Amino acid sequence: MVPDAASPLSIRETAAALGVSAHTLRYYEREGLLTVPRTVGGERQYGPRELDALRFLLHLRGIGVNMAGLREYVALVRQGDGTVAARRDLLSRHEEAVNAQLVALETALHAIRRKIAKYDQLYSPPTPTAKEKP
Repeated sequence: MVPDAASPLSIRETAAALGVSAHTLRYYEREGLLTVPRTVGGERQYGPRELDALRFLLHLRGIGVNMAGLREYVALVRQGDGTVAARRDLLSRHEEAVNAQLVALETALHAIRRKIAKYDQLYSPPTPTAKEKP
């Protein structure tokens, strides 16, 4: 589902659009990572700003940034433009960590492919002979 930027989404719609649970969204809000506007009745309303912030936070979580790291990043954002250099440094450190993970994954993938090739050499399913072919 691609959220319509013109109309706010409920927590259920937001969770579905982002592929997370409503519990995760409530947890992020409870941890102070996000402030979500509410209706008069108290229902959360996620607009484009909240969706963009959540997408980025979920990307950070996806690369292994822990909750303390997310809180640090959000705190810097809330302090304003004077923290741009600090935010850049924080993200650069995470970029280095992701690059190291990618190298490790490529190494592991190469090892797996070598092992598969070895097994392919050791065991090849017999090919049917001319008499066996239908």
